Amino acid sequence: MTLGPADDPNRSFLFVLGSSRADGNTEILARAAAAQLPSHIPQRWVDLNQLALPDFQDGRHETAGWPANENEELLRQATLEATDIVIASPLYWYNLSAQTKRYLDYWSGWLVAPDSDFARRMAGGTLWGVTVMANDDHTVAAGMTTTLSLSAAYLRMRFGGVLTGTGSRPGRVRADERAMLHAKTFFENETPLARFPYEKADSEG
Repeated sequence: MTLGPADDPNRSFLFVLGSSRADGNTEILARAAAAQLPSHIPQRWVDLNQLALPDFQDGRHETAGWPANENEELLRQATLEATDIVIASPLYWYNLSAQTKRYLDYWSGWLVAPDSDFARRMAGGTLWGVTVMANDDHTVAAGMTTTLSLSAAYLRMRFGGVLTGTGSRPGRVRADERAMLHAKTFFENETPLARFPYEKADSEG
């Protein structure tokens, strides 16, 4: 992947929706942020709740490997073709939804699939997060932020942070003025290379 300015025509965004509810608050917030992207930058939206994707089976130490079904291959190609991946997951038990975690589990398989170049192609891209929660104190989303940040660090990706909002009942996030305002500039955030805490400590020492 290559990363350019926000108006770089080489950039493309994949929005991965991980909610159990169609048109939920997290999707509303994600679409508000996506609406601010330049019109010439491609956007692709994938709803994990609409994909028949089985639980990930770890086949890393099996010589025969495992065959990818059609939906898995669609998702893998969509992931590799994007320069920017936006994980849009409601906050469930202070972290990612089951659908979203399953998607990230599949990354483990794609890393070691025969003739895989997954790690090389993901490096240098950008991972973003969007989440809506019932709590007004958005620090409760720290676990989700850590999960995404460390996942980006493992693949040598950049991390754009997590756009957060408050909302429980359908459409409630629209009343979160702070979240909707932040959505207008979210993709203008700096996207530093994600690093593990020990890497930061080593550089500062």
